Amino acid sequence: MLFFSKKPSPPDYSVLHTDMHAHLLPGIDDGSPDLDTSIELIRSLQELGFSKLITTPHVMGDMYPNSPSIIRERLTAVQQALIRQEISQELDAAAEYFLDEVMERRIRDNEPLLTLPGKRVLCEFSMLTPTMGVKEMIFEMQMQGYQVIIAHPERYVYLGSNKGFYEELKDMGCLFQLNLLALTPHYGKTVSALAAYLIKKGYYDLVGTDLHNHRHAELLRDPKIGEGLKRVMDQCNIRNSAL
Repeated sequence: MLFFSKKPSPPDYSVLHTDMHAHLLPGIDDGSPDLDTSIELIRSLQELGFSKLITTPHVMGDMYPNSPSIIRERLTAVQQALIRQEISQELDAAAEYFLDEVMERRIRDNEPLLTLPGKRVLCEFSMLTPTMGVKEMIFEMQMQGYQVIIAHPERYVYLGSNKGFYEELKDMGCLFQLNLLALTPHYGKTVSALAAYLIKKGYYDLVGTDLHNHRHAELLRDPKIGEGLKRVMDQCNIRNSAL
């Protein structure tokens, strides 16, 4: 008699309720290239258990010069496509702002930013080299009433030799957002090690897929992520369900 072991199930992300970091709007950044792909990626996140999706397209200098009006226009297009296809899905949009000279000027001019609920603004900076003026830009945003979320802090690998910068950001009141794929070898051993360090410190406040494509959607089905996510939920005060 042959015995077959049961194939492990993919993680159930319903415990998070909301995916607050994904690139689902068509043709607007390095995420979904077209409307059909946007719908397919949204379906994949539904299948994984997410109830609410907040898409966060890049806003990055001349590379992705996305304004709130551009983002809202693409959001409406996706929402209307969901209605036409009779897909029930709560979908909203914020943005992932790259902290550079362009963003510094935007902050100085007090331009309105697209935010997550609670006037929370998702920000990233260079993953290759330290960025000058990050704390100053964060402070200015805080003075304008924003709460800053640092996107995927585990991916700034140069902070492995300067972990004190994490403490400085937390002391400033920043929230930290974990990329789920950092719980796998996807980004490399250094990123996984930094994620483990930040989990142990209890520094994460939010979790996101940072979904860009079908490959990411498939990787998110790795059962091992469920084990890592349980550690995150046990050791950190994760706030996704409040979004």
